[in-house]
Amino acid sequence: MTAPDGPRHIAIIMDGNGRWATQRGRPRLFGHHAGARRVREVVRACPDLGVKYVTIFAFSTENWKRTQVEVAGLMSLFRRYIAKEARALYDENVRVRFIGDRVRLDKKLLNLMDELESLTEDRDGVNLTIALNYGGRDEVARATKRLAEDVKNGRLSVDAIDEETLPKYLDTYVLPDPDLVIRTSGEARISNFLLWQSAYAEYEFIDTLWPDFSADELARLVKSYGKRDRRFGAVKT
Repeated sequence: MTAPDGPRHIAIIMDGNGRWATQRGRPRLFGHHAGARRVREVVRACPDLGVKYVTIFAFSTENWKRTQVEVAGLMSLFRRYIAKEARALYDENVRVRFIGDRVRLDKKLLNLMDELESLTEDRDGVNLTIALNYGGRDEVARATKRLAEDVKNGRLSVDAIDEETLPKYLDTYVLPDPDLVIRTSGEARISNFLLWQSAYAEYEFIDTLWPDFSADELARLVKSYGKRDRRFGAVKT
């Protein structure tokens, strides 16, 4: 199986905001604000690159371990970003979805998320998925609980469970699996991001800090992906 010209679905671990700010003698939240602005540039670049789906890792289930000041600042940033960008995303034909565990998020943020999903549900351009309070292991655990409830209540037979069944219970059940996962900032870890979905994804670990990531660099990575031979375990004949 040979790679297409480019990836249909790109997932991004947006790392390096804090370091970017520290290098400039600014607080970490300054970097997060700069990183949020970078999202718009990347999403705008996708249609010309043939990218239909973009999933970004905004806040992980582990990020609650950060200082109370940083966490509060990030939650405020998310609220401001959604409120500020909602109309632009709609006008640019972007459909927005959120994945992750919503239980721990505050009511105002949840309302804004629901409103943005509803506002853009008929958009048919780029599909932007924002992973907020998301962790791959947490997602699989929550999916397994839902699956077990269906078995318990007679809606699903144990014999019917296979590797095609569990994905229907994941947060990403309406999305194709990512073709390319990009992590910025020089770290070579997947950090609990889309563990099930990325089983056959290609990875790019780059040194660029997220606030410095550009549409040109995205285009370079998309072009590089197109040169890869993706066999999914098969032998090329």
